[in-house]
Amino acid sequence: MDNFSYYRPESLSDAIDAARVEGADILAGGTTMVDLMKIGVREPEALVDITGLPGLEGYEIGADRIDFGALARMADVASDDAMKDAAPVLTESLWKAASPQLRHAARLGGNILQRTRCPYFRDTAYAQCNKRDPGSGCAALDGGLTNLHAIFGGSDACVAMYPGDFAQALIAFDASVSTQGPGGTRTIPFDQLHVLPGDTPQVETVLEPGEIVTGITVPVIPALKASHYLKARDRESYAFASASAAVGVEMDGDTVRDVRIGLGGVASIPWRATEAEEFLKGGPLTEDTAREAGRIAFADATPLEGSAYKIPLGADVVAGALLTAKSRMNGGE
Repeated sequence: MDNFSYYRPESLSDAIDAARVEGADILAGGTTMVDLMKIGVREPEALVDITGLPGLEGYEIGADRIDFGALARMADVASDDAMKDAAPVLTESLWKAASPQLRHAARLGGNILQRTRCPYFRDTAYAQCNKRDPGSGCAALDGGLTNLHAIFGGSDACVAMYPGDFAQALIAFDASVSTQGPGGTRTIPFDQLHVLPGDTPQVETVLEPGEIVTGITVPVIPALKASHYLKARDRESYAFASASAAVGVEMDGDTVRDVRIGLGGVASIPWRATEAEEFLKGGPLTEDTAREAGRIAFADATPLEGSAYKIPLGADVVAGALLTAKSRMNGGE
């Protein structure tokens, strides 16, 4: 690890000034950044530690929205009984995301900005990685192993997969993020925060230099209470998703009034299955229609040889998540 400067600003404005300098990276919890520095993927000239900034650690469940400070701990939100009742998909996606040690250190703002776990990105022994070294190529597309890679949203330059869990719930439920930067404050719809790789996979979000995520807002709707996060993974204990689904449903008798489906472990950015949602709206939610929705959700997937297994697996995950969410309409588990 190379030498670097370390700053711990006392105010958000000081943090923005320090973070806008070329070569600076933001530290918030450090569960991703420190790891990337240890393995030589990130070599910042300066770290701006915002972990202690006042006013960003809280969260509140309101009548029409849930507001999270960007520095709220994953562990605090995941274990909150009121949050479990109001929005089970949010707590489940956080609880299943990491070990207890990581959940107590990691913050929500950093969690949604985490980097890919593509082995070719994280191992600097591989020279070909357009995300790490733009223009160098993509080892996965050049005959490498592709079982951990995206089947949605990839490009000729990159097929790295977005690894998070919480983000799938946020995109399914129309969340937004608040930011503050050199240009002032703004609110970004969550589905506009992350950027498809295209020809520039090194650009992952729309955030500008020095712009800091300060909060996350999730609208409170009926489907949020009847929600579920289902995650299929190689091992039961805190592995990244092979395929996952963040879903919620609102029923009017036997008819689907509203349904939300976010897909994880399968795309280059957080991904929403809108065509599957439209198929279900206005009709019944049965095992047959849930399985058809799963099939529709993956109908446009473009897998490589090693990632084709994600299509049937993902379809089953969507169906299972939908049926569990439906059972929660009447307070079931």
